[in-house]
Amino acid sequence: MDQLITGIQQVGIGVKNIEEAKYLYRDLFGMNVLVFNDEADATLMTRYTGGEMHRRKALLSLNMQGGGGFELWQFVSREPSGPQLEPQFGDIGILASKIKTTNINIAYTSFSKESSVSVSPILTSSSNQKYFWLKDIYGNNFNVVEHKSLFKKSKASCGGVTGAVIGVTDMDKAIHFYKNVLGIQNIVYDITETENYFDKQNTNRKYRRVLLTKDAATQGAFSKLLGCVEIELVEAKSHIPSVIYQDRYWGDCGFIHLCFDVNDMNGLKQKAAAAGFIFTVDSHDSFSMEAAAGRFCYMEDPDKTLIELVETHKVPVFKKMGIYFDLKKRKTNKPLSDWMVSLLGLSKIK
Repeated sequence: MDQLITGIQQVGIGVKNIEEAKYLYRDLFGMNVLVFNDEADATLMTRYTGGEMHRRKALLSLNMQGGGGFELWQFVSREPSGPQLEPQFGDIGILASKIKTTNINIAYTSFSKESSVSVSPILTSSSNQKYFWLKDIYGNNFNVVEHKSLFKKSKASCGGVTGAVIGVTDMDKAIHFYKNVLGIQNIVYDITETENYFDKQNTNRKYRRVLLTKDAATQGAFSKLLGCVEIELVEAKSHIPSVIYQDRYWGDCGFIHLCFDVNDMNGLKQKAAAAGFIFTVDSHDSFSMEAAAGRFCYMEDPDKTLIELVETHKVPVFKKMGIYFDLKKRKTNKPLSDWMVSLLGLSKIK
């Protein structure tokens, strides 16, 4: 199994009010562990912000049941904009974040009681996986899927991010990128069908849907926490889709990137280049986000959807005491012990 990528670290979500959003997502999705809360100039991202440097706030939160977290991102120097049209199934870019739960019925009952979200009925995929769709008050879509993997029990009805639903224009090119470059190699299904939850007014629309998965990695400090990866690619076959971030900046409202945790950034960079995909952003050395640090890079999928890559160097445990995991000093790529990873849960969003 390709171990260059160990799991999904986070999905980036552009918001207008980061303080409001962090509490909303804490209460909705159990994202109650604070990794960093930082304000700085986005000096390396001008390629995606109109050639101009902008100031931003960024906050990373986790759910200790396992899976990736949410990186909330808010412009400080400009007013963030939303999409011109409500994103539809098959539109190009990240349509939804996939959230895992060990019990779909409990999760469905819990979310159905929330006045701040709307939910679809429980559905069954072509691989017999149960799932439902959820839309929050910001118009962001979430695909809640049933998985049995669990890092640590909690009161939350769901875990963290296990993947994303991504609209593409050419399925074969997209499969090549996500399967051969990122190493998400298992094709669970490849079907053409309708998706009526999103297209109640267009029930004759057809979509090619391909589900790619990757088992939990056996290497990487946080691989046990991050778990498996699930990417659903969607190609509209009967109409021309819109581009979700057309004429907008990275950092504007919605899902701005999907971020993978990386074991060997140089190795992945060489592999991507050999396949024709370059890193458009590369911090090269450690880049600090408050008390956390790592090398971060970006590349684009064939439709220019942004993929962030992070090789983690430092993660805070007790920030006030200056205690943190220094991963650059580790001489092994084996996962950290469960009790050590559990220490991350001591830093709560309150």
